[in-house]
Amino acid sequence: MTDWTAESRTAQTWFEKLRDRICAEFEAIEREAGSDAVFEYTDWSREEEGNEDPGGGTRGAMKGKVFEKVGVNVSTVRGNFAPEFAGTINGADAENPGFTATGISLVAHMANPHVPAVHMNTRFLVTGKAWFGGGADLNPPIPYDEDTADFHARFRAACSAHNPTYYDRFSKWAEDYFYIPHRGVHRGVGGIFYDHLECTDEKSFERNLAFTQDVGEAFLDIFPRLVRRRMESQFDESDKRTQLEWRGRYAEFNLVYDRGTLFGLKTGGNIDAILMSLPPEAVWR
Repeated sequence: MTDWTAESRTAQTWFEKLRDRICAEFEAIEREAGSDAVFEYTDWSREEEGNEDPGGGTRGAMKGKVFEKVGVNVSTVRGNFAPEFAGTINGADAENPGFTATGISLVAHMANPHVPAVHMNTRFLVTGKAWFGGGADLNPPIPYDEDTADFHARFRAACSAHNPTYYDRFSKWAEDYFYIPHRGVHRGVGGIFYDHLECTDEKSFERNLAFTQDVGEAFLDIFPRLVRRRMESQFDESDKRTQLEWRGRYAEFNLVYDRGTLFGLKTGGNIDAILMSLPPEAVWR
């Protein structure tokens, strides 16, 4: 297996810098709303028997006036997959279970039902192969066509700068992935989702890292604009009920189908960081 240690550190450094910029922007939005809410950071360490350097991460969380609950996590972990899980991961199997993974994961649940919730994640994994994955998707309880169009347009631009096929491929992947089969509905209004963007040498690593960086830049550009567009909208109890029912479906997807949740649980991640994606409140009929 190629030693991707330096590349993993490069990716980790980028994820940490992106985290800092996103959190600063979200705190600025809170200040604009008259709130003094800030992120609180909790470091955590992973444990794995016989592993002297299993890694860990930092969980960032904020509860404010605009962001009812937002988590921004960066983790870098390394070790061995359990044999029964290794076979489900690209480039790994029971005889070759070693891995390194570094990434950023973000979920924001908003106080105002007219402001869309959002998910963003980008990551770099090394097993017998090395690849990037990630994406972002918009999850409005009360959808607005303008917001959906602007969100997709921004990610279309990011994709098109790298490969003319990326947006069509990755937006369709998001449409298929963020779907709740037992409900027969999509989790939100989509975005992009990509995985197994493989690196075979330094040149392909740099190319795929550049794309992943532009995904992060696209998110940092468009989502705060959507928040500011809607955060002062008036809402009533009916709107709030719609939001809480939608959150129930969001929770169902993340607990039943989400790959990131499963990966975190199967690799000994921090439980609070893994489940930060769940909304602060939800209802079911």
